Amino acid sequence: MTLPNLSGISAVVDVETRSISAENPTGERGQGGRRTEGTGAHAARDLGVGWKVSPSIEIAAGETVTLADITGSGAITHIWLTTHSDNWRRLVLRAHWDGDEAPAIEAPVGDFFCSGWGRFAQVNSLPVSVNPNGGFNSYWEMPFRSQAQLTIENTHDEAVIVYFQVDYWLGAVADGAAYLHAQWRRSNPLQAETVHTLLDGVDGPGHYVGTYLAWGVNSSGWWGEGEVKFYLDDEEFPTICGTGTEDYFGGAWNFDLGETRGGYAEFSTPYLGMPQVIRPDGQYQSQQRFGMYRFHLPDPIRFRSKLRVDVQALGWRSGGRYLPLQDDIASTAFFYSTATTTTRPAAPTHDTMEIC
Repeated sequence: MTLPNLSGISAVVDVETRSISAENPTGERGQGGRRTEGTGAHAARDLGVGWKVSPSIEIAAGETVTLADITGSGAITHIWLTTHSDNWRRLVLRAHWDGDEAPAIEAPVGDFFCSGWGRFAQVNSLPVSVNPNGGFNSYWEMPFRSQAQLTIENTHDEAVIVYFQVDYWLGAVADGAAYLHAQWRRSNPLQAETVHTLLDGVDGPGHYVGTYLAWGVNSSGWWGEGEVKFYLDDEEFPTICGTGTEDYFGGAWNFDLGETRGGYAEFSTPYLGMPQVIRPDGQYQSQQRFGMYRFHLPDPIRFRSKLRVDVQALGWRSGGRYLPLQDDIASTAFFYSTATTTTRPAAPTHDTMEIC
């Protein structure tokens, strides 16, 4: 029941819209705004029930809480979430489809919403929007046939506050609808003369729909000569092989407008962008950090049985030769598969997520 564009928005369909938040934690009809306890109870003490008594939740140190537990068939269509920027890499978002114990989505909250470095940057893409000041929005379609469960784990040693809303519909799901998956990996630092794996161990059929990279540069000079490669269905060599990292994300010539025009140029478009450049030392100096995304919505990469994706980390050395880099690369790979779960990397931990 996807409405692909505005030309279909007038269609009346046989589904029921629901929403889960701290004010209506079950999403049931007529149950919103009835809380008597919550993080806003003190502020609403003069007003009572219905007056913003439970706008958010508190997650204790080391605790995993359920944001949404939905029974039936339908699809999540929108997630809004915000928390202090210090928590963007301390919280792990997971999604389980149709009762599967293994998560199909497992990523730090910030990286899932294209914000891996704990600093705000505006993101204006179609599936992910990040607005001032840290308003995270996901419009990925997330179908399920019997159950959907979203959780958040707090890996920090202190309690955190999270505001959220999960919008969804209940009704019949199309037979061909696949499940959304998101896998997070980090190489910190990447081992010398190796590639960073974005995705592996995926069973199809399915299609790859997006990449987010949080790239920390540990060397001076240009860092983005590496190619992004897609290996379809047990290939030894890739079918899809790009020409450079900035080219894959839709830019060119190092994203560089020249020193007089500010050097690196941030950009954010519906399908691709580099919305974040953190410049502690200046153009082409060590310790810069970048946030980049490419969403394959009009051009999904389809596979029948398996998919592997990786990226090289290459710069330049003297004599015009490539220099393998040992940078800090964290990636979130988004794809749809008919399987509810796939082979996953090691779960994110406080040590692997720490921003340093």
